[in-house]
Amino acid sequence: MAKKAAKVRKVLVSRRALIQRINRRLDARQEKLCVTRGQRMRMDVGDYYVVDYNRNFVVASHVDLEEWGRELDALKGYEVVAEE
Repeated sequence: MAKKAAKVRKVLVSRRALIQRINRRLDARQEKLCVTRGQRMRMDVGDYYVVDYNRNFVVASHVDLEEWGRELDALKGYEVVAEE
């Protein structure tokens, strides 16, 4: 008799919660993930960007929120970002 594969459940995480988790990780590096406001800024740096707040310098632009969350281990394998 064959066993049925276990159904994998994904836990939804809001974008705001993920941003807070990422910022807690980046704080050790003295960096902060920011959300753009305005069309001009969005064209220049994307929806999300990372700033070094000591030098007031953009460290990373066009940040993929989910990818960065996984890279920084702020988003686990069983979690997904909830679409709003």
